Amino acid sequence: MKDKIFYCLTFDSTHYAIKTEKKLKEKNLEVSIIPTPREISASCGLSIKFLESERASICNLLDSEDFERISLYKIDKSGEKNKSERMEWNK
Repeated sequence: MKDKIFYCLTFDSTHYAIKTEKKLKEKNLEVSIIPTPREISASCGLSIKFLESERASICNLLDSEDFERISLYKIDKSGEKNKSERMEWNK
């Protein structure tokens, strides 16, 4: 996925990032583990990248416990300067 605009889930631990990736891939969602983008500061160096088309499915799959441990960001690399925006968990 070399998209200019995408979403990232960030985590408080590497273990939880890998566990969440497995959970999402079991549901055949198109996600990939990437190093956390520089635009985002997070305590874990891994993030899950996905496109807008997967956002609603991912938000519906994650539960309230997940929302406390995971942050959702929109990354825009389409301009001269990369932008990141923390998003709310709207389903």
